[in-house]
Amino acid sequence: MTRKHWADLSYRQRTAVLVLASVEAVLTAAAAADLARRPRASVRGPKVLWWPVLFVQPVGPVAYLGWGRRSRC
Repeated sequence: MTRKHWADLSYRQRTAVLVLASVEAVLTAAAAADLARRPRASVRGPKVLWWPVLFVQPVGPVAYLGWGRRSRC
């Protein structure tokens, strides 16, 4: 199986790659901003351990946003 290069991809495939990369970047930025602003008591587990998790794409930001935050109530 040969590797595909950017030039080998169709317009739709290139668009899909760019959209997915953008979604990952936005999720990571949102999770990082939330983690930076959120008090330590509102985070499940140590904040220092969540920082590297945020950069495990694509599950890290989703895990933090979905499970790592405690409700503010």
